[in-house]
Amino acid sequence: MKLAIVRQRYNPYGGAERFVARALPALERRGADVTLIARSAAGWGAGKVLRVNPFYLGNLWRDASFACAARKAWREGGFDLVQSHERIPGCDVYRAGDGVHQRWLELRRAAAGALERLGIALNLYHRYVCRAERRMFEDPRLKAVVCNSRMVRDEIARGFRVAPGKLHVIHNGVDLDHFNPSIRASLRTQARREFDIEKEATVFAFVGSGFARKGLGAAIDALAEPQARSFRLLVAGRDRQRRRFERQAAQRGVAGRVDFLGGRDDVRPVYAAADCLILPTRYDPFPNTVLEALAMGLPAIVSTRCGAAEVIRPGVNGWIGEPDDAPALARLMYSAADAARGAAIGAQARASAEAFGIDAMAGKLAELYATL
Repeated sequence: MKLAIVRQRYNPYGGAERFVARALPALERRGADVTLIARSAAGWGAGKVLRVNPFYLGNLWRDASFACAARKAWREGGFDLVQSHERIPGCDVYRAGDGVHQRWLELRRAAAGALERLGIALNLYHRYVCRAERRMFEDPRLKAVVCNSRMVRDEIARGFRVAPGKLHVIHNGVDLDHFNPSIRASLRTQARREFDIEKEATVFAFVGSGFARKGLGAAIDALAEPQARSFRLLVAGRDRQRRRFERQAAQRGVAGRVDFLGGRDDVRPVYAAADCLILPTRYDPFPNTVLEALAMGLPAIVSTRCGAAEVIRPGVNGWIGEPDDAPALARLMYSAADAARGAAIGAQARASAEAFGIDAMAGKLAELYATL
């Protein structure tokens, strides 16, 4: 089977790319011949690449020009199936790893002031994305939508005219050998030394790019609450607005307890140094980092607007809170710090991840492709 994967800019730190990178070997073992269609493919590896990079100015022209070029490339390539990770009408399979843009804007507007709401309403790029999203979901050529959470499936079903039979929930997969508690135990002492963490300190890991959407601001504010004033926060990921969050940490008086590590090829030392993952997202379909942390034996704090909340059992393998509620988040961090002193929650975290192995996820994808 000739399969095309469409991703405008392949970034090895991104969630969609981790999904592809981990599914790819299992799919190839099942006989799939995979080609990436992208503007840039840093970190893609030895697989085939069709580079399409038309000229553009601005993000609207960027997305529209890539959509046209990608469609032309896959039509000429003679592929059996085209799976897009971008909102491009005409693809066979869309993986809704970025969720529903229309829903994200609804949530933003609900929390925004009058000026920001006006800016959203006048933003031509948002209009373009919402229009492309609707055209793609309601295009009769679309055969299937891979939803990485029930939350995303339900949002698509509510917002668009798409047959329910086209919506398939296939949760993200995690490499259970690459991420496991024995590696966490072996790396912990060295990782804590690398990050200059005291032996008895309680450490939370924030892993992901797009700091504002993933709730880093609330996590920083929570550190200033009385219950969390002894905790450390490791931030792994890239963001153009990093300095804004560094200033926030300084203004809140917690700069000495927040470490910005940048993007990392291997995030396992970050998990190894931490006692709990914290990701109080404002909107996130299903971050891979939650499964990675659970597989390492690390409990996770997520928000109600995170698809990964579907795998969290409060007090058993993690906690669920509301986004942007720093005092409540600090209380959850305090509970996590207490639970992390025992071994039970780590064992439960690992057990909950074992249902989401990468081979199982790739097998479900392969079965879906076969039916198409």
